[in-house]
Amino acid sequence: MTTRSGTWNPVAMNSVCGIAVPCGRRPMGQDFAPGPPKQGSHGSRSHPRAVRRRAGRAAPPRRSQAGAGRRQPRGRWGGRGLRTPPHVRGGHRTERAVRLERPHRPERGGDAGVARVRRPGEGHPHASGLLRRGDGLSDGRTVGPRGDMTRQMVVLLGCLTFPLSPFPFPGLSAQKRAITFDDFIALKSVSDPQLSPDGKWVAYTVTEYSLKDNRGTARVWLADVATGQTRRLTEGPGSDRQPRWSPDGATLAFVSTRQNGSQLWILPIAGGEARRVTNLPDGVSDPVWLPDGGGLVVTSDLKWPADQEIDRRNGDYPTEARIWTELMWRHWDDWRVGKRQHLFRVTVADNGGAKDITPIDHDAPTIATGGDGDVAVSPDGKEIAFAMHGDSTVADNTNVDIYLASPDGSGVRPLTTSRGADNTPRYSADGRWFAYLSMERPGFEADRVRLMLVGRKDGKTEAGTVVEATRGWTLSVGSYRWCPDSKCIYAVVEERGRDNLYRIDVPSFRRSVVIGNSGLNTNPSSTPDGKAMVYLHQSNTQPAEVWASGRQLTHHNDAAVAALDLKPLEEYAFVGALGDSVFGWILKPPGFDSARKYPLVYLVHGGPQGAWTDYWGARWNYAMFAARGYVVAAVNFHGSTGYGQKFTDAISQHWGDYPFEDVMKGLDVVARLPYVDSTRMGAAGASYGGYMIYWIAGHTGRFKVLVDHDGVFNPLSMAGSTEELWFVDWEFGGTPYANRALYEKWSPLNFVQNWKTPMLIVHSQLDYRVDLSEGYQAFTALKMKGVPAKFLYFPDEGHWVLKPRNRRVWWGTVLDWLDQYLKPGAPATGAR
Repeated sequence: MTTRSGTWNPVAMNSVCGIAVPCGRRPMGQDFAPGPPKQGSHGSRSHPRAVRRRAGRAAPPRRSQAGAGRRQPRGRWGGRGLRTPPHVRGGHRTERAVRLERPHRPERGGDAGVARVRRPGEGHPHASGLLRRGDGLSDGRTVGPRGDMTRQMVVLLGCLTFPLSPFPFPGLSAQKRAITFDDFIALKSVSDPQLSPDGKWVAYTVTEYSLKDNRGTARVWLADVATGQTRRLTEGPGSDRQPRWSPDGATLAFVSTRQNGSQLWILPIAGGEARRVTNLPDGVSDPVWLPDGGGLVVTSDLKWPADQEIDRRNGDYPTEARIWTELMWRHWDDWRVGKRQHLFRVTVADNGGAKDITPIDHDAPTIATGGDGDVAVSPDGKEIAFAMHGDSTVADNTNVDIYLASPDGSGVRPLTTSRGADNTPRYSADGRWFAYLSMERPGFEADRVRLMLVGRKDGKTEAGTVVEATRGWTLSVGSYRWCPDSKCIYAVVEERGRDNLYRIDVPSFRRSVVIGNSGLNTNPSSTPDGKAMVYLHQSNTQPAEVWASGRQLTHHNDAAVAALDLKPLEEYAFVGALGDSVFGWILKPPGFDSARKYPLVYLVHGGPQGAWTDYWGARWNYAMFAARGYVVAAVNFHGSTGYGQKFTDAISQHWGDYPFEDVMKGLDVVARLPYVDSTRMGAAGASYGGYMIYWIAGHTGRFKVLVDHDGVFNPLSMAGSTEELWFVDWEFGGTPYANRALYEKWSPLNFVQNWKTPMLIVHSQLDYRVDLSEGYQAFTALKMKGVPAKFLYFPDEGHWVLKPRNRRVWWGTVLDWLDQYLKPGAPATGAR
């Protein structure tokens, strides 16, 4: 469908009339390639998405279940809605392949504002009635009808738009029911679409989850762009992920766990069986083809150094003991002691020959503050670019730079030398341009992500004039891809709870929205003639599927979703801290009756530089809470992403004031809704959201029950146990030794004397971002105070709970805990 300015809208639209809203200042084994699918062949119609991050060795079975989906940009400690950081790289090599596919103040006076609930489709950057300056939130302020900036204004929403139901089975509407856990875990995760060089086919990954096997199994599928016909391309033991087309489109490379861990396999598209081409001890991930099609560059862990002290001490008597002398000995959920991550060049004809082309004492590519794919090869194959942290220490700074090398690994040299994080290198197809993403401020992992361009000459990239293609913008580029003709770049930009696809012309840098208006639109690629755009689309009512220029291409979950009563998110706004407009979401329960009053579950996102978005949550899922009869509300408080960099910056060194003020004012608005029972309200949050739950417990008694997942209880102890030290240094204005007062000021520990609200705490053994001891301390405080409390512990999970059986326990325990205090007398039914 075509909308304003000829842009594609991935969901059919309808109109609804709005009302006036007072707003504050705008926040600053055996595979066979069958060739083309047969007529009538379709994918199964029956999940969420996942993460995009790194790992280490070949994964044991416990890792293989993780979900798959879109790339999720910034935000330290959460997923989508709880946004994934650009540097989350933990676990094992198999999980890395998974992650790269998918998806861290006292109340002030003043009017909290009057909410007007809006549906997601109304959020198009140029929606009628909402006037803005330039593209998106380019200056971070509201623009009045005559272009004047106003601190308080009324935005006339007029007749705006929202998505119609995307389900193709309208006859089933009367049979719709609330989603259950069995429904939730049965949904398929569609991810990582890869357009063939001729633009006719899309290879992508579909992951199915099994409670019986307690894991997810991924397969590579193929879709015809013209007809939408789909076919599964791989099968057999293990999982298959990260499909990548050879330059001539004749061969598909992918990473599979079917034999000897996560290894690289290639499959001839014209017909034939898949063949393994690597046998590296710790597996591989992130395959990148060389332009001549004769080989690939892959990433793998290796033992480093080869001769280690622990081996010398015990010789023939192996031990699990570890010895280390440097920081960053563990990362996310992965022990990094005694290993490095390097690039290997694989020659396809050699059937497994692999050469380490970065044999240096650094992780290349970087494991921290990296981007969305940190390796690129120049069109002529004479240059390889990668992101690397070249400092002797990694844990206390974000100084990642782009390095260049010859294909054999010789001549390694830095291209960028800034002290902030530079990553995600990309060459234009004509070889004239080199692009990368950059954060300017050293030590700040959530700075505005800028798109930078460097001109190339005679096939070489030199550290000459660098131009910012996004100058003047306050939003961040999450990921990007060059147009086939090298005349533009397609960028994924988070914007007020949605991911829009922008076209940025080169070299004029004029930008325009090409895909937007609702949900998350990611993983863009254009056909060679530029007439079609292939991408992933998802929303609160639809798990991710592959789309092509406004037309849904895959339908793996349509039949299952059509049977469910899934309400669209509704957006509301109010005047929050600093007089800024603050936005949030509301979701009504299935079978909603406006004459009834419903209990409320109030969600607090992590990051803290993250955001609740219009997405299908693979972990925290709005619909799963609503299905138990709750109204669900979630606020994007100061510190959230997608509302301009000034708004994001506001949380640093203000963990307990501006965000808390927004959370409470947002609660005021929701509690006044006629269908919300303000005497039955609970709150839940993860990571920084968990910190806020602890903070709420010490500063308000408005909630009857609280749920805390992996929260920060004592910033002082967290500063000594987390692995990425630059984060706490930035957020609290220095180390705890240099600025202890601020750590103490914003510590929930110091307000335990006020704790009275029953609390469930969830924490896991392998969480190296927020150590398990944070949960132990908080639980001890609750019991010593005589406050009702429960602890849910996972010995085999990290910051996120990913295994199907553990997810079932998580949902059952959390929902029953909420029911116990918000719906007295309700039976404990667990995850149904």
